Amino acid sequence: LDSGESLVLRISPVHEQSVESGKLSVHNPCLSGGTLEIFLEPQQPAPYVCVVGDTPVARALVLFGPTLGYEVSSYRGSIPEDAAAVVIASHGRDETEPLAAALRALVPYVGLVASRKRGEAVLGSIDVCGSMKARVHTPAGLDIGARTPQEIALSILADIVASRPRPSGRTVGEEVGSTSKLATGVDPVCNMTVVAIESSLHLDHDGTRVWFCGSGCLRAFANDPGAYQTVQS
Repeated sequence: LDSGESLVLRISPVHEQSVESGKLSVHNPCLSGGTLEIFLEPQQPAPYVCVVGDTPVARALVLFGPTLGYEVSSYRGSIPEDAAAVVIASHGRDETEPLAAALRALVPYVGLVASRKRGEAVLGSIDVCGSMKARVHTPAGLDIGARTPQEIALSILADIVASRPRPSGRTVGEEVGSTSKLATGVDPVCNMTVVAIESSLHLDHDGTRVWFCGSGCLRAFANDPGAYQTVQS
């Protein structure tokens, strides 16, 4: 996902070396055996943009955003957890509440459509710390000499595009190398080494967090923990 590259993942019960570009071989010592080749293609969800207001600029944002592959909708009283951007384009109406909410939710891009002077006054009226206020783009948008609502919407969308994270461009080999720095654990049932992160399957037993490659091994351990020796690496 980070590299943005497609990949053929080969999972084999024997150690193999990856020598082909775009192909990665990994060792899985699971006793069930068998080799799998899986084609992985990164598919990122459409970035979500929340627009506050029903002004010409706000309507232009809702109209233009989908052509860039963004999911855009109007503000409905709360900031979605997955919002990539929040744009306040209500021209002085009900600005402070959604602006503060977007900052507290750590939305990556927060823009306020206002003059520089009015923008400073609005920021001064919201109860958030100075470092949060510094994150607000106001006047929102890149300085392209925009005048019409459509041009202003274009400048704001361009600003959002410019601020979006991009794939690192690192090769698959570099990505694999970086994973070696992650903490690992050993599945006590099949002895497979697994990445020990919160989202991996695990079970807390006698004060020790035990990691598993899959739900079958987790169930086997849970049914009879004494039959297995827990080893962490």
